[in-house]
Amino acid sequence: MEENTNKKSWTGKIIVIVLIVAAIGAYYFIPSVNRTMNNIVKMFASGDFTVVREFVASYGVYAVLVSFALMILQSIAAPLPAFLITFANASLFGWWKGAILSWSSAMAGAAVCFFIARILGRDVVEKLTSKAGLEQIDEFFDKHGQLSILIARLLPFISFDIVSYAAGLTSMSFGSFFLATGIGQLPATIVYSYVGGMLTGGAKMLVSALFILFALAALIVLLKQVYSERQKKKAK
Repeated sequence: MEENTNKKSWTGKIIVIVLIVAAIGAYYFIPSVNRTMNNIVKMFASGDFTVVREFVASYGVYAVLVSFALMILQSIAAPLPAFLITFANASLFGWWKGAILSWSSAMAGAAVCFFIARILGRDVVEKLTSKAGLEQIDEFFDKHGQLSILIARLLPFISFDIVSYAAGLTSMSFGSFFLATGIGQLPATIVYSYVGGMLTGGAKMLVSALFILFALAALIVLLKQVYSERQKKKAK
């Protein structure tokens, strides 16, 4: 049984590594891929959702698939901003259809990040960080994982994908991660989709600032909870 598990683990690692090498090779040796990826990076760097909207719309009947792929791409290539795609989807497809597209594609992207980290495994990550550091992350996610994910997802300009990678390196089950991800990002996705097509300029920044303040307030509550538990342990 253990031998079969090890074989599956190595098979998964080989598949992921081959895909990564193939993607890098395509970028450097296929001009059309190189141009497209450079345009996508510039598009995200602009910080303007209308640029993203025009890019997605240019693919016509394939616009939904392109938007879905962009969301997964930004998940893997953290920290590209996902909210630009959410605003673009709302503007192109209407707020509720855009919300469904943004939410489902973000869920797919989060799952990809989670499994990339889990398949590559701790042995690779431990060489880049430390075993003790990863054990601390394990403990944190075991106790506060879902709450941490819920809070992190409310930060529109902080990449949630980093949390997805971190969760994949811990003992958290995929089911727990996926549930917390779905619940945590749904309210923000709905709100961003609803206001994204209507707000411009300073108004967008105001809404984003309000979400950041709310998330920071929630984060303070979490830190207070962690501090209280540590104090209780010391007292014992």
